[in-house]
Amino acid sequence: MNNEDYNALTKKLDLRYKVHPWHGIEIGSEAPEIVTAFIEIVPADTVKYEIDKVTGYLKVDRPQKFSNIIPALYGFIPKTYCDELVANYCIEKIGRPGLHGDKDPLDICVLSERNITHGDLLLKAIPIGGFRMLDQGEVDDKIIAVMKTDEVYSQWKDIDDIPPSIIARLKHYFLTYKIMPGVESSGCEITDVYNKAEAHRVIELANKDYKNKYEK
Repeated sequence: MNNEDYNALTKKLDLRYKVHPWHGIEIGSEAPEIVTAFIEIVPADTVKYEIDKVTGYLKVDRPQKFSNIIPALYGFIPKTYCDELVANYCIEKIGRPGLHGDKDPLDICVLSERNITHGDLLLKAIPIGGFRMLDQGEVDDKIIAVMKTDEVYSQWKDIDDIPPSIIARLKHYFLTYKIMPGVESSGCEITDVYNKAEAHRVIELANKDYKNKYEK
């Protein structure tokens, strides 16, 4: 098969089969300033969905507790992976040795004044900060972003522009969203709220971790 036939076949396959949202979609040519975000759940969801790593389809993770509704669009950045480089950066920042990445794509919360009613979609997001979070001792950063061209929230350029009440709601969600009946603690800890520059660094490291894992 020559290159022309191969390219034609590849194009046909791309039209017939859904690409994997984690592996088949690019992080974005303007990353880390502007990134692609795959949205799994929205504030209207009463069930937490997450990507199935094998098939690329959304699956039901668990029903959300009535008090734990995500206050933003929530998903991940394609072609990122939280592993050694992300973990070492966290260790450097908080001085706590022995941490490991959670080996998942990098999570992202996207703020928008628009009422987006369902997940399983792509959008362009502008990272402006993040939470340095530990989940059962694993590094599990949450990037905070605004949707590109959003008529209200795109005026926020860095983490300090976000009203404290919104930061508090996001913190509350992530500190409590894994608490099960009869369990007093979720095992989640937010050690820092960081700015846009650090968010860009975490994204770059997570993209490098991905390349080290999947593109060598």
